[in-house]
Amino acid sequence: MLNALTIDVEDYYQVTAFEHAIDKRHWETMESRIQQNVEKVLSILNEYRVNATFFILGWVAERQPILIRTIINEGHEIASHGYDHTMLTQHSQESFTEDVAKTKMILEDITGTKVKGYRAPSFSITSSSLWALNILSAQGYSYDSSIFPIRHDRYGMPHAQRFPHVITIDGHSMREFPPSTIRIFGYNFPIAGGGYLRLLPLTLIEWGIKKLNTTDKQPAIIYIHPWELDPSQPRIPASFVNRFRHYTNLDSTEKKLRHLFKNFKFTTLSKISTHLFN
Repeated sequence: MLNALTIDVEDYYQVTAFEHAIDKRHWETMESRIQQNVEKVLSILNEYRVNATFFILGWVAERQPILIRTIINEGHEIASHGYDHTMLTQHSQESFTEDVAKTKMILEDITGTKVKGYRAPSFSITSSSLWALNILSAQGYSYDSSIFPIRHDRYGMPHAQRFPHVITIDGHSMREFPPSTIRIFGYNFPIAGGGYLRLLPLTLIEWGIKKLNTTDKQPAIIYIHPWELDPSQPRIPASFVNRFRHYTNLDSTEKKLRHLFKNFKFTTLSKISTHLFN
């Protein structure tokens, strides 16, 4: 069974958890660690011969075009993570249209390849913003990976479908790839990566992926951020909850990833899409 590995390319100071601590107008003054962290991710992927889908901020791509070309030259897929990590809750339909069109153009101009996929910052397509899927379709995107079927204080649609599927809204169809969950006692439990990979025991993550692959006959959709492989990144003053979510177990990410690469097969979302829908 092939599973999907996705990388959300944003720097440590660009995450939603720190949006009230770091004004976007000050991003240019921050120490950037994106290049070294992405290069570390690429090195590990190359070691295990794993290809992945990289969801990239347009803001980052503008400043790191050589890095973006390196990603695609090494056989990975480029997709959109929006321009500057603005959540859907802060977008109007007009500003969202501008955001996804601008980012798509930036990425396609840099790489010379078509951008098919999108992931909203902090998985912020929810039941109140499904209109975003129509806009994505109209802008030429063919798949989305933003709808997380869990309960969370910032995102989530707990009653959404758990497995890859096609959503049709107002005549527009979009392939949807939800980050992975397992069903326990009637609730969806996230095992998709990110903070869940860092905070949960590796045995639970491994069990969940095996259950998806064997019992459910479904691919796992896993995500990480490059900053999650950087334990020495600068510390930003924020609330206890946000610091706990961001900094806990950063030194465990690489070890856990390597274990998963040894025991499961991973590829890009586009390849998973071809297997499932064609």
